Amino acid sequence: MQKKKIIVMGFMAGCPIAGVLWQHIHYIVGLQRLGYDVYYIEDSARLPYDPVAYEVNESYRYAAKLMDTLSREFGFEGKWAYCARYMKKPECVGMSLQKVRELYVEAEAILNVCGAQEMNEDLLKCQRLIYVESDPGMEQLLIDNAGGKVPEYLQRHHTLFTFGELVGTKDYMVPSHGVSWLPTRQPVVTDFWKTDGPTRSNARFSSVANWNTSGRKDVVWRGSNYIWSKSLEFLKFVEAPVRAGEPFELATEILDEHAHKRFLANRWEFADSRQTSIDWHQYRRYLQESKGEFTVAKDQYVRLKTGWFSDRSACYLAAGRPVITQETQFTKLYGGKKGLIAFETLEDIAEAVKSINADYAAHCKAAYEIAVEEFEATKVIKSMLDRAGV
Repeated sequence: MQKKKIIVMGFMAGCPIAGVLWQHIHYIVGLQRLGYDVYYIEDSARLPYDPVAYEVNESYRYAAKLMDTLSREFGFEGKWAYCARYMKKPECVGMSLQKVRELYVEAEAILNVCGAQEMNEDLLKCQRLIYVESDPGMEQLLIDNAGGKVPEYLQRHHTLFTFGELVGTKDYMVPSHGVSWLPTRQPVVTDFWKTDGPTRSNARFSSVANWNTSGRKDVVWRGSNYIWSKSLEFLKFVEAPVRAGEPFELATEILDEHAHKRFLANRWEFADSRQTSIDWHQYRRYLQESKGEFTVAKDQYVRLKTGWFSDRSACYLAAGRPVITQETQFTKLYGGKKGLIAFETLEDIAEAVKSINADYAAHCKAAYEIAVEEFEATKVIKSMLDRAGV
């Protein structure tokens, strides 16, 4: 019996940061394990980012080399394409543009991961285009600001999913205007992350973050500005290591000298973020070798009570590393005790660290169990496809 074809679309070639790579790989491998014939395609008019040159430019050489390497490692060799729609005449590497056009028609479904793929005439010929929103809040705010008018690019999709699992419920602050947002969460292939035992004795609570994000996704709603960058949330809790009584670590680069000094004064340590952000194997080792994760959530996720949860945090859990993260009301759905603890105040953070230190093995075990129960890729993706009618 011929396998059904499914296409994953996103932005891991155009933005080849390790966390982004893993986010897409979990969909690809999860679909493979469910028995689908899986293809990965980027068909974008956006210029790609080259992390070696450290710039956005017209060359897709790095993107093509990366996709070839990933396809060999994760089983989709010969089933990928990078189409540079920004060129005067679109150029395509991997599969041909003709093959891509045929797949758009043949595929059982196309997953638009993070909503990163723009619309074009070829793509609109697909029979089932599924939107996967990773940043809940912004689209709902924009729709409400527009008096309930839904953007055309969203209307082009047959089903809308969101990591904001409380979007559209009575707990969520923003009106849905009749738009059906279905809850989902980041799938994780847990065996990719599972560790054999405890981490090293001097390991820290850590996280990986892109510090210098712009304000282009900030949204003013009902007289208040809802911020997309995490940096301001980290600054609110800069005293966390001092309150907890032990150093924390961040793999990031803070260019603002004043902010950097504040972190150092509060017992933060910094890891080399450049290599960790490029090398997906190094990124995985960094998570696995940490004591656990301490992180914050974006202002939009927190104040709007979205129920969002981080895909990176789910990877920490799968590695058997406990997570302390800012409350977005995800605890209405899972976690909140051993293995995964939410905080709202500095006092909450100190108590969480104390609890984990008192029985670290139990928290590690609980963390892994949460990952398997709540985030296992095959389980999450099957639920999503079933509700999308695939």
